[in-house]
Amino acid sequence: MNYIWTPWRMKYIQDNRAEQGCVFCLAAAREDGLDNLVFHRGEGVFMILNRYPYTSGHLMCVPFMHADRLGDLPPEVRREMMDLVTKAVAVLETVYHPEGFNLGMNLGDVAGAGIAEHVHMHIVPRWGGDTSFISTVGETRVLPESLADTYQRVKEAWERFE
Repeated sequence: MNYIWTPWRMKYIQDNRAEQGCVFCLAAAREDGLDNLVFHRGEGVFMILNRYPYTSGHLMCVPFMHADRLGDLPPEVRREMMDLVTKAVAVLETVYHPEGFNLGMNLGDVAGAGIAEHVHMHIVPRWGGDTSFISTVGETRVLPESLADTYQRVKEAWERFE
């Protein structure tokens, strides 16, 4: 039998009390760091690591304004989102050298939004073969680095780009 060691998951298993409220609004209210995974705050949006990433470097761009419809965001917030997503792609290219990206939003429950009540955009670096039989058969993602390592690498690279 093979084992996949994921010691960072123990905190989640032991401390699984769900906080009440929007996860993005809760993250925005906390001090930036490993607890909330926010690594940059702009005027109207912030950048955060996905706590349950598809690949290492999976980021999200989230408006501070709690809205479930893209059209409800002011034009300047939508523009800032695209500017920061563009920067995120450049940062991830430098840090991870991916072969491609998935960029997108899932608007609404039926569109696959895990957090439908708060618009956000995903930036997912991709490589050929970044999924394997474990993803297909075991419905499990295997990530080569911890969220703490990803956070540090992305935050440092982001600051160099400013």
